[in-house]
Amino acid sequence: MNIVLHQPEIPQNTGNIGRTCVATNTALHLIRPLGFDTSDKSLKRAGMDYWKDLEVHYYDNFDEFVAAHPNARIIMATTKARQTYDSIEYKDDDFIMFGSEGSGIPEEILLKYKQNCVRIPMIGEYRSLNLSNSVAIVLYEALRQQGFEGFVTQGELHHHNWSE
Repeated sequence: MNIVLHQPEIPQNTGNIGRTCVATNTALHLIRPLGFDTSDKSLKRAGMDYWKDLEVHYYDNFDEFVAAHPNARIIMATTKARQTYDSIEYKDDDFIMFGSEGSGIPEEILLKYKQNCVRIPMIGEYRSLNLSNSVAIVLYEALRQQGFEGFVTQGELHHHNWSE
């Protein structure tokens, strides 16, 4: 799997997303401009000691990203989509793209990928969820559909045994 952030603005969100990517063996793709420096302490703090293990790729703009991945299927996560994130079948080499915290994915890009736009349902007048939460929700649905292959699916207690 691949997570793509289009012009992320908040380093803590990107750090949290990086940590999620490491824990799921997912590559992170960052499309500039970024709202922070990648050496930012808050980015590293949110990603904790996982950041060094992250597979991260940088692109100067969306066109450069597309040129680097010409045959990629890009799923666009947006509050403007007509279908929900659980209504499509994810593939293990998909790129799931999220927009900036302030403005989302530009509508010009969304229109080129309208058949692959998905949203997370919400009640009432609420516009969106936190970016790192949104990434986790959609990514884990995609991984669930893949059967969590290679994942530890049963945890162990530290001081007791589940058979007690």
